[in-house]
Amino acid sequence: MLKPWLWLSVLVIGLDQATKTLAEILLVMHRPIPVLPSFNLMLTYNPGAAFSFLADGGGWQRWFFLGLGTAVSIGLILWLRRLKPEEKRLALALALILGGAIGNLIDRAWLGHVIDFIQLYYDHWYWPAFNIADSAITLGATLLVLDSFSAREASPRLS
Repeated sequence: MLKPWLWLSVLVIGLDQATKTLAEILLVMHRPIPVLPSFNLMLTYNPGAAFSFLADGGGWQRWFFLGLGTAVSIGLILWLRRLKPEEKRLALALALILGGAIGNLIDRAWLGHVIDFIQLYYDHWYWPAFNIADSAITLGATLLVLDSFSAREASPRLS
């Protein structure tokens, strides 16, 4: 079941890397450009994980997240290979997460940090900046949770 979904992972990786390259070319670090109400483009670098977790770790976190991301990506590929053809939503979820994970792994491996450039806010409350890879991971994780609920409902209940 792996091959039909790899195109999606490759598409996520390509879009992620292309938009990060454009962000670095067109944006100035920490200078937001308003696009829509509550939506800016703003270049920033994140040496940590989600929400800048461990961003001030002193450098060891780069190798930790590279190892973790690599292990997760291998696990996702193995999981995708074992899926049945009818498990389309699960395959979609895993392919999105895989593409996002590899997109951010590329940044960590070559740059030592992840490039973020999408900024959402409401009034004076700002969500941490993120990128296409993060969006794919979030969408994939949401689909994974939804799939787990539908799988639970489809399984026979024991009395």
